[in-house]
Amino acid sequence: MGKDKTKNQKKSRQKSLQLAQEDYGSVPHSFVFHRGQIGKNIHQLVEDMRRVMEPYTAETLKVRKKNVLKDFVAVAGTLGVTHFLIFSKTPATVNMRLARLPKGPMLYFRVLKYSLVKDVVSSLKRHRMHEEQFTHHPLLILNNFGLAGMQVKLMATMFQNMFPSINVHKVNLNTIKRCVLISYDAQTQTIEFRHYSLKVVPVGMSKGVKKLMQEKFPNMSKFEDVSELLMKAANLSESEAEQDGDHNITELPQVCSGRGNMKAQQSAVRLTEIGPRMTLQLIKIEEGMGGGNVLYHTVIEKSEEELKEILARKEKQLKLKEERKRQQEQNIALKKEKYQQNKKRSLEGIKKKQKQDKGGDNDSEAEDPGVQDDQAAAAEESDDEAEYYRQAVGVEPDEDMFPGASKRKRAPGNAQRPFKKRKLSSERVRKAGRDSPRQGAPKPGKKNRGAPSPARGRADRRQPGDRGAGNRPAKRGEQKLGGRKTGGGKGFGFKGQRGKPQPGLKRRAMGGGRQGFKQKRGKGRQ
Repeated sequence: MGKDKTKNQKKSRQKSLQLAQEDYGSVPHSFVFHRGQIGKNIHQLVEDMRRVMEPYTAETLKVRKKNVLKDFVAVAGTLGVTHFLIFSKTPATVNMRLARLPKGPMLYFRVLKYSLVKDVVSSLKRHRMHEEQFTHHPLLILNNFGLAGMQVKLMATMFQNMFPSINVHKVNLNTIKRCVLISYDAQTQTIEFRHYSLKVVPVGMSKGVKKLMQEKFPNMSKFEDVSELLMKAANLSESEAEQDGDHNITELPQVCSGRGNMKAQQSAVRLTEIGPRMTLQLIKIEEGMGGGNVLYHTVIEKSEEELKEILARKEKQLKLKEERKRQQEQNIALKKEKYQQNKKRSLEGIKKKQKQDKGGDNDSEAEDPGVQDDQAAAAEESDDEAEYYRQAVGVEPDEDMFPGASKRKRAPGNAQRPFKKRKLSSERVRKAGRDSPRQGAPKPGKKNRGAPSPARGRADRRQPGDRGAGNRPAKRGEQKLGGRKTGGGKGFGFKGQRGKPQPGLKRRAMGGGRQGFKQKRGKGRQ
């Protein structure tokens, strides 16, 4: 039994929730906001009108300066909003617009007078307003809207659609806690907007009995008998005097909240104004969301010919707009077709080029465009330096001294990488000089002073005290070779070492040019 009861409870809850969502989605919703700069009082009026439209309105709607009317229209569709109440202010007047979404119409009102909730409540001796009243929508009452006139009927329809409709036979009287009264004055052509709190009290009993029913036991110290409390209205305040009459006494069709409000018994309906209060005047009615034809205007009147001319101009504008739209669609279609043709042509060109590249890979005689002129020039320069070294020193250069000369020319496809300078440490230089074989070394037991040595031509590395060509002691300090001054080889990090030139040193590091070698050779052979 317990499980079945739990299942039934879950099903009933889900069903009630679904029905509540359907009912909530079927009723009209509204946005109440302002446009432009308004004062503190108008801002409070907007808040009071949101209070009137509860619970089917956005209570905490945030409005920013950069928002436009299109932003609210775009959001309203997803939220199910059907009406807009827009307030604005000018230096002369306060205006209110009432719009029906999504296609209008829009009614423009001028707010002639208004009173805020705090002003209305402060003027009452006892106000009656609590939070439970705003859990249900108010009851709408229209007065004097049955007059002839297109604008009057349209206003009545707009006001009716702003609030949820009720079924008289199924309505629950306990949900009716407020009412909105909208009255039209045909003489002044103004609309009075009022907001009331509704209360139902029993009639036909004395005030003392009502006190007992309300659990407010009166002071009976001056009474000699209890019957005086029931029969007389003594010791009661003047503010509790009855204001009931034939205009507000009715027979209840069902039990209503409150002590003594029984079915088929007479009770009085009392209204207490809770605000806000407004006096409105209709200015004009437009089609659409503020950009259509003017259906009615209070101040400006136009003849039938002028109206026909306006309608013709509007139709012409609509036709021109449709023509521009059709032309834009054609242009877009042409651009798409041209794009597809260019895409197809480019793909065919890519495939054709790939086929040509595959067919030309086996051709060994084809020139490689990757070979650069500066690489060829560098190889020729390396050959010239090697030949000059042979003529000046008389010894074949090592393989590592001129890499471009000792090896064959590289294939056109294998370009030589640029040489990276590297500074050798003294330990590495010493080790390289000790391990490498010396060419032209003197035989043991003999003095070969005139034989050329690999150290010749490297005078910029010699230190004071070293002997050069021709067994002549080198000058101490700086030596002038080829028009350049050297500091005895100190600039290269060598300390009086003798041996063959180290690999990786360029012509500039050997000290002196072509002229310097000629001078050294001539001095050494004297």
